[in-house]
Amino acid sequence: MEINELTAAEERVWRAFPRGEPVDFREGDAEADNPALGSDWGPERTVRAAVLRALFLGAAREDGEIPTLRLSGARVTGQLKLAYAVVDHPIHLRYCHFDESPDLYGTRLRQLNLRGSVLPAVNLASTRIDGPLRMTLCRVRGTVRLAGAEIAGALFMDGAELTTSDPSVAVLQLHQAVLGDGFAAPGLRARGKVLLDGATVGGSISLDDAELTNPGDHALCARSLEVRADIRARNLRTQGGIDLRGSRIAGSLDFTGARLSNPGGTALRASSCVIGELWLYRCAPIEGRLHLRRSRIDVLGFESEVAPGEVLFNNLSYTALNPTEPAHLRLPLLERDGDGYVPYAYEQLAAAYRHVGDEGAARRVQLAKQRRHRATLPWIGRAWGHLQDTTVGYGFRPLRAAVWLLSLLAAGSIAYALHHPQPLKADEAPQFNPVFYTLDLLLPVISFGQEDAFAPTGGYQFLSYVLILTGWILATTVIAGVSRSVTR
Repeated sequence: MEINELTAAEERVWRAFPRGEPVDFREGDAEADNPALGSDWGPERTVRAAVLRALFLGAAREDGEIPTLRLSGARVTGQLKLAYAVVDHPIHLRYCHFDESPDLYGTRLRQLNLRGSVLPAVNLASTRIDGPLRMTLCRVRGTVRLAGAEIAGALFMDGAELTTSDPSVAVLQLHQAVLGDGFAAPGLRARGKVLLDGATVGGSISLDDAELTNPGDHALCARSLEVRADIRARNLRTQGGIDLRGSRIAGSLDFTGARLSNPGGTALRASSCVIGELWLYRCAPIEGRLHLRRSRIDVLGFESEVAPGEVLFNNLSYTALNPTEPAHLRLPLLERDGDGYVPYAYEQLAAAYRHVGDEGAARRVQLAKQRRHRATLPWIGRAWGHLQDTTVGYGFRPLRAAVWLLSLLAAGSIAYALHHPQPLKADEAPQFNPVFYTLDLLLPVISFGQEDAFAPTGGYQFLSYVLILTGWILATTVIAGVSRSVTR
């Protein structure tokens, strides 16, 4: 393209490019400079996409200068086509209005800055960028395609607004992308699915104060995502599900103050994940299912009231549970497990209480596990379970067993004091003592010589059988409880 074919605005850009000088068409009036109204801008601030393409691919250089496009407040007409091109110059198209969607599929770029621009859509799939990609405050009315892109620096989308008229197509496609640094998108507004399946992020992801809206479907789909630092999503607002299954997050996944909503579906799925820390502090109650099956989390932090609905915790393992709440607040959560009775979930919760030295809470969880298991048994098993629960608390209430032993000792002593059993050998029998005779019946190991010397008859013989049987059960429970205390 010859210079004499350029408009005045284009000639200004053409001459500034070789020296990297900025060209700013903005007038200082917020309304007049609003890129959303850029379709009304006249020729004095209009640049054809073909002119920009010619600059990128064949403009003359000046010795000692670094060619750079620094263009602000322009209307770009036509489609900017750079598919498979190699552009050696940094590109800054700030607060511009694009009439058509740029096509940069497979392009090799040094740096791209689209801050504050308005675009119908943009295709950056399979693009390689040697520096950062800046889309801060961008407004895109279609899909941002970054699938398979490789960005050596960070991706900035803070304050961006992404919308799409086709809900079946993701509004942000970052699947299989590789970001050498982080993904900074605090305050992002996305109306449609955000797709990060299989992406690799060398730094952190920031979604603080973001709003992701896609009711009835996934608001954020990030399966097999790998993040080598943290995901910060404080005060995040979602309408639609978050799917992180199979992801690996080396640092923390922080939903502090978030509001997660997907009524009738799964609000947060982080199954089969490996996560350093998961925080759900000070969150509004989750509207939808919380799914953490088969995940490994070092520190799991959330208040019990955060998940009032269905949960899925089967094979979830964690080392520490914060905050340390009483067991009676945590146990209703396990009762709402969609898989029904999950023994492992109770064992994991008990282990978490033992980890902080709260053995009493751990025993309470174990007792709740036995009671929940009892409901799954046939009527005979349930009857036997009720008996164990009432008498000895399934072995987790040894003091209750001691009380039963003392009660039976008192009852037996009184009964045999009122009706002495007959001696087996009158000339060899010791003097009868009702207390030690009852102790002989109750205690399975210790012998005071009374049981072998006297034989009750009738109903008192049946009483002796009851005392022997209950004595075995209760004494064993007391010994087991004492052994656990000594071990601790």
